[in-house]
Amino acid sequence: MITRRRFVAYGAALAGAALAGPPLTLAADGVFPFSLTDEEWRARLTDEQYDILRRHGTEYAFSSPLDKFYEPGTYHCAGCDHPLYGSDAKYDSRTGWPSFWESLSGAIGTSVDVSLLMVRTECHCANCGGHLGHIFDDGPAPTGKRHCINGIALVFRPA
Repeated sequence: MITRRRFVAYGAALAGAALAGPPLTLAADGVFPFSLTDEEWRARLTDEQYDILRRHGTEYAFSSPLDKFYEPGTYHCAGCDHPLYGSDAKYDSRTGWPSFWESLSGAIGTSVDVSLLMVRTECHCANCGGHLGHIFDDGPAPTGKRHCINGIALVFRPA
């Protein structure tokens, strides 16, 4: 249930985000090191991967086999194979999505997401700009962050 106080707070946050201008990313000019045309992305990705990585979709909670997967290795972007997360930073957040307390250095970019009547931090691949998920402030030590990532956006590479 949304209280009046929360509704007003969300409205103020949305207005502030709208006034702040375009979202911030690691690619200040909007061009990422790995770029394809929309037609090339559609040919490269499955329909589900395209929806999540290129159209900012979300997979159903508890649908990814990577959610409860804890083998040693590295999680890469399903769009461009850029390394994103190490298995040593993965943990069970009990949210239904693969979760990490930090990314590899320089692997992701962030932007402000004001959809769903809330302000969230969206994360994307720093190499291709593919949407990965969101970052929340309810994660474990040492960062206190929860990178809540769509499993379809990831490819696991064993150590």
